[in-house]
Amino acid sequence: MKKKKSTLLFLATVLVIGIMAYAGFHGVKIGGYRFKPFTETINKGLDLQGGISVLEEVQGGKVDAKTLDRAIELISMRVNKMGISETLVAKEGNNRIRIEIPGKFDSKEILDTVAKSGELKFVGPDKVTILTGKDVKDASAYIGQDNKPTINLEFNESGKTKFAVATQKFLGQAISIYMDADLLTNPTVQAVISDGKAVITGSKDLAEATRQAQIIKSGALPVTLKAVSVKTVGATLGTNALSLSIKAGAVGTMLVFIFMLLYYRAPGIVASISLILYVVLVLGTFSAINATLTLSGIAGFLLTIGMAVDANVLIFERTREELKTGKSIKSSVDAGFHRALPSILDSNITTIIAGIVLYMMGTGSVKGFALTLVIGVTISIFTALTCTKFLLKLAVEMGLISKTSHFGVKRG
Repeated sequence: MKKKKSTLLFLATVLVIGIMAYAGFHGVKIGGYRFKPFTETINKGLDLQGGISVLEEVQGGKVDAKTLDRAIELISMRVNKMGISETLVAKEGNNRIRIEIPGKFDSKEILDTVAKSGELKFVGPDKVTILTGKDVKDASAYIGQDNKPTINLEFNESGKTKFAVATQKFLGQAISIYMDADLLTNPTVQAVISDGKAVITGSKDLAEATRQAQIIKSGALPVTLKAVSVKTVGATLGTNALSLSIKAGAVGTMLVFIFMLLYYRAPGIVASISLILYVVLVLGTFSAINATLTLSGIAGFLLTIGMAVDANVLIFERTREELKTGKSIKSSVDAGFHRALPSILDSNITTIIAGIVLYMMGTGSVKGFALTLVIGVTISIFTALTCTKFLLKLAVEMGLISKTSHFGVKRG
């Protein structure tokens, strides 16, 4: 009865993993809903689909971190306004901004868009400009007493006078705040403000309020930028890189399967099934967190496949050592997992720590490599200590692994 139950449970587990793998790599349609394959749900980076990479450098010496962050926010807003998805606008070093835009190949259009100064305007209901960014002294965001996101505005002397006149004139009406042609917010004047300090409510959350405050405070692009590097990756080159990477991944994974089957025999089958689940879970995680996969990210992913197998190798080798002492297969499997656990955790946790440090201190492709490495290693620990253990015990109980020779161990 136990053997039959284990057999059914083993087959059911393999079937579920097979369905997950098929859905992940080919997609499935259930009723009116379609589960998209990983190729459609995982964002592809610049080096995989082509596009433009621009490195802008701040002119005029060093700049503080807050000013650089405001410049990044404004550039992000302009790039998003162009209808471009999967863009990267990030700080690189102390005075540089990296802009990567997949799917766009007109470098002049990008440079003209991201580097322009811009104009902040406060416009009354009569469409007349009341103030500009030059009249704003400071802007910040916080959670107010009513537990709602609030923007605090402070004007300089010229802005204080202009705003007092405007609030008296447009009491009960809305004053719109624009960056270039984009409407940031449209607050209604609740009272005459003569002290040069005002608050704006209505943001959906603190993150939006902070973004709006940074743009208002900047008034315009707060730094002068110069493009020091412009690279265009052709669409064909990117497509070729993706197809070759997929082939390399498939060949590498198949070679790992073959090695495990030839060297470990029946347990190798269990390891291969566990590895399939591992690949599906890693790619599913990339899709769920909306990660952008790059060539360096693929390299990190392929590296973690080897590390996932390494955990299984440790478990099987420990099990073989126990079998050689004369223990039963079931006892050897339990002892093998127990003895392999410290080695698995030590090696993988140190790799995770290194990956986290790389992610925090690295930029660009280094971050992509580090992210895939940390995700992959974390999931490899999970699959080795849960899926491999579960399937291996079921394989022993159902009789699939019933002899020491199934582990490659011969007893005299």
